[in-house]
Amino acid sequence: MRGEKFDYFQQLRFVERIIHQQRITQTTTHRFPRFFIARVPFLLCFSSMQLQDTTDTTTLSYWLNWRLYLCATCVFLSMVLALIVLWKHGDSRKLTSGKGENQQDRTLSGDEAWKPCLKEIHPACLLAFRLTAFSCLLTSLVAKIRINGGAIFFYYTQWTFTLVTIYFGFASMLSVYGCYQHKKSSITIDVNAARIDEEQGPFMPLLHQDTINLSRMEHSADPKIENHKNEAAPVWSYTFQILFQMNAGTVMLTDCVYWMIIFPFLTLKDYDFSFMTVNMHTLNLVLLLGDAALNCLKVHWFGMSFFVLWTSVYVIFQWTIHACVSIWWPYPFLDLSLPLAPLWYLLVALLHIPCYGFFKLIVDMKHYFLSKWFPSSYQC
Repeated sequence: MRGEKFDYFQQLRFVERIIHQQRITQTTTHRFPRFFIARVPFLLCFSSMQLQDTTDTTTLSYWLNWRLYLCATCVFLSMVLALIVLWKHGDSRKLTSGKGENQQDRTLSGDEAWKPCLKEIHPACLLAFRLTAFSCLLTSLVAKIRINGGAIFFYYTQWTFTLVTIYFGFASMLSVYGCYQHKKSSITIDVNAARIDEEQGPFMPLLHQDTINLSRMEHSADPKIENHKNEAAPVWSYTFQILFQMNAGTVMLTDCVYWMIIFPFLTLKDYDFSFMTVNMHTLNLVLLLGDAALNCLKVHWFGMSFFVLWTSVYVIFQWTIHACVSIWWPYPFLDLSLPLAPLWYLLVALLHIPCYGFFKLIVDMKHYFLSKWFPSSYQC
């Protein structure tokens, strides 16, 4: 009787396995024609990657092999290079202007986090956009957790989506502070202008009145307040810029890998093509590009180091989890049992450069054209 029960469960697992493989094959055929996959050798690795069984990741034989050594070298070498780049830019309060050979350090004034790129755009408009973006992202994240549970944080996509949500939450708080500072500075300028008009009387030449008034108003500010602003504000501004540059890379990498690799070729657990899946891989990029179009922040090449460290931490997190528990890999190309695993890790590492570079190109083009088309209004 016990043997029959054992055979029954064995047969049940076998049937479930056959159904699962047929489901994957049908999905692959639907997304990409089978005859096309058979005729392109490069795509065969995708097909075989998603159909192979899950191996036991807790055994020593899984980890102590040449594939792990090469993959670990790729990951840790990237982290070391990123840390070296950050160490060379160790003064977190300053950024290089990058103009010509005589490059000068430009101290952050602290208003880059909340100041729009054009004078005609009020800081309240940027605040409204950031609050709307934060609400949409937070709602989508909560809905995804409600549908799939906390297991969604097993994916890099949810790490990225959470990071973007934190970015817009932090951006909203800084924009509230920026609106307060903007209103405060407007009141101060009006008061100083009235006081200077009383001191000058009607005898000041009109041609030079605006220039002199503006100069005197700048010197009439409280030096203690200005010093406090110059010391405290850049800390938050630089922290915010780190988040901006991390998201610049992670968002591009997440969406590019999904739409170019996962969606056409792979089938992931709990990742059926649905509205929430599309939302998770489009909304983050759209909103981040919208914020980049409005704000004054710039993307620097050394900022890619934060992006590399973020991805490396995720890979190490996956290795730690799989070393303790034998479970499925969220992304098949992370599986170290694949013969081409080192090549996959190298390709994903190299993919960081075009993803970050493309976002940097978009932001640099925005600053270039705005400075040319609106020279009197451009304030970045």
